[in-house]
Amino acid sequence: MAKKDTVYKCLNPVGIQESVETFPLAPRLDTLNGKTIHFSICGEPDITIPLEKQLKSDYPDVNWTVKKTYDTTPIQLSPEEMKTTDGVVLGVAW
Repeated sequence: MAKKDTVYKCLNPVGIQESVETFPLAPRLDTLNGKTIHFSICGEPDITIPLEKQLKSDYPDVNWTVKKTYDTTPIQLSPEEMKTTDGVVLGVAW
């Protein structure tokens, strides 16, 4: 077989991308005063505790609801919480 007749076969390392359902961004809130904001950050408590204190002191007129976990799985909102929450701060910290 000549050099130009050589056929190489390989697998794409990226794999096959499955399609995902996308949603548009929610509209921005005009003000945070009087709104209910859900705060859920999981991971290291040494990062989340100062952030929570800072947000509460910077925005005293916001009704904060807080859920914490110290593993890396974000806490999901219940359907009732989704109906009553105006915004969400959701993150993972290592």
